[in-house]
Amino acid sequence: MSLWRHEFRQQLRLALPVVLTNLGMMAMGLVDVIMVGHHSTVGAGAIAIGNGYAFLMLAVGLGILLALDPLVSQAAGAGDESGVARSLQRGLFLALLLSVPIGLALGPVEAVLTWLRQPAEVVPLARDYVHVLVGGVPFFLIFAALRQTLQALGKLRPIVVVIVVANLLNVVLNRVLVFGWEGAGVDLPALGSTGSAWATTLSRVFMAATLLLVSWPVLGPRLRPLDPRAFAFAPLMRWLRLGLPIAAQMVFEMGAFHAVGVFMGMLGALELAANQYVLSVASVTFMVPLGISTAASVRVGWNIGRGDPEGARRAALVSLWTGAGFMGVMACLLLAFPEALTAVFTEDPAVAVIAISLFPLAATFQVFDGLQVVANGVLRGAGDTRVPALLNLLAYWAFAIPFGWWLTFRADAGPAGLWWGLVTGLVLVAGLLLVRVRIRFAGTLERMILEDH
Repeated sequence: MSLWRHEFRQQLRLALPVVLTNLGMMAMGLVDVIMVGHHSTVGAGAIAIGNGYAFLMLAVGLGILLALDPLVSQAAGAGDESGVARSLQRGLFLALLLSVPIGLALGPVEAVLTWLRQPAEVVPLARDYVHVLVGGVPFFLIFAALRQTLQALGKLRPIVVVIVVANLLNVVLNRVLVFGWEGAGVDLPALGSTGSAWATTLSRVFMAATLLLVSWPVLGPRLRPLDPRAFAFAPLMRWLRLGLPIAAQMVFEMGAFHAVGVFMGMLGALELAANQYVLSVASVTFMVPLGISTAASVRVGWNIGRGDPEGARRAALVSLWTGAGFMGVMACLLLAFPEALTAVFTEDPAVAVIAISLFPLAATFQVFDGLQVVANGVLRGAGDTRVPALLNLLAYWAFAIPFGWWLTFRADAGPAGLWWGLVTGLVLVAGLLLVRVRIRFAGTLERMILEDH
């Protein structure tokens, strides 16, 4: 029993700072929307669609860099310092390489949004917003590489400190750049949504530079000297074979929720608003199992690296039970207080009626959402990424989205139809991933090494 308690404490120690970091990242986006919303409703809409488009592109790079979780944690568990250093250096190199295609992909945002028939008055502002974000792409990915490495090493305090300070900086920058500033010989014009994009970009520069600075005692010795093997072609290709499925899984999942938003918009502005409010609450509860997922990936990888498969299996079970247990509590809260949660966002009775009707469905999928994200982390820690990506594609895009669309637009189920699609998709993906965990962890668990031998 003591081994199980020890594992739970280790995962809690890792997960709590990750949850705080995730909530801090969410808070930065929320501040952007609130401040721009007070300046211009159209500008707030531009941020919503522009940021959604931009983050889908960034998710590709972020997913590839998530391969650092198993690579660094397994190397650390094996006591392989050169392996940790190579993974960090290779991750930063990939962050810079990936910045180029991702930045180019952000360029045609206006044509894409026009093709998707987004409001004509919003598209130009969204274009300007996204184009400013291009400058922050390499810094976002560098921060991601540094963050994943530190998390895999269990060094989490620098990340939390940087996120707290970055949130304060983001508030100040939004206030000055969105609304303008006059005084002390300074006269800055109000830039609206474009000003918020500059605030986000400057905050990302700050986050990358400051995290490197405050974590230098940990990362500096692993960045010097440069290891030529970190830039070899064959290991880079093996990294991509590991990381690209993680990126695909993220895009499949995020894309499904974005698709529901697009379909809600086809139903009307009230449905779209209600969907966003309920989804915002569900996103906050999701941050906890997402943090547990990261902790699970690190602990599974660390135990595999040190040659302890039983420890890896124990880490997997503890994380799955913890994630499911927390989300079970959240499900009860969402069922008990839909009116109070809706009142946080709106006083419009027409929107409130729709939102209140959706909260029971959000409650229904809480446990399954927690299980699927934790299972993904468990499998990532073992280096198993391709099968989970295929399972996510099957669950969301071969079943959940078509089923939800049919319920809403053919069976006249209204907004609830789209959410029933999400519920069934999350039940399916959670079940499939749990089966995959059982199969994978019943077999041999060995460390991944990218280098040739």
